[in-house]
Amino acid sequence: MYHLRKAKAGEEALAMDIINQAKAYLKAQGIDQWQTGYPDLSAILGDIAAEKGYFLLENDTVFGYACIDYTGEPAYRELKGEWLSAADAPYVVVHRMAFTKEGRGRGLADEAFRLVAEQAMAKGIFNFRVDTDADNKIMQHILKKNGFTYCGVIWFDHSEKIAFEKLLSQSSKQ
Repeated sequence: MYHLRKAKAGEEALAMDIINQAKAYLKAQGIDQWQTGYPDLSAILGDIAAEKGYFLLENDTVFGYACIDYTGEPAYRELKGEWLSAADAPYVVVHRMAFTKEGRGRGLADEAFRLVAEQAMAKGIFNFRVDTDADNKIMQHILKKNGFTYCGVIWFDHSEKIAFEKLLSQSSKQ
């Protein structure tokens, strides 16, 4: 059974190892995302200090890392396009989602998005936003498969990113 657990101080090396595995995978796929240094240790330390860093586990085995943020993404205020929900509506955003090489091909992104959606709905948040690079076709496929809709373009980390949103239904809250 999969679950999310907050990352703790002292676990930044584990998070960076997962991030670095994902960077190598993206590079091998010819995807330029995360090839200029970001995400780096300072980003991970910031996630953990703000209690936004999470590990995805199956039982006790860590397979992934992500920043789950309910405070908003400043770059989303400058969307060239239109969000599905009101621009100022509360939302959850996932950044820095990465998986270990052992976790690839197991549908972990689907599990992570499901768990984040459940967490958000439990907090009364029903809008879920995320962005990725235009050349990251793998993540775009995963987002569309998980019910996210393309909403437009933002500028982040010195490049354009494509932004997606999913409306979480209050009736699907379990």
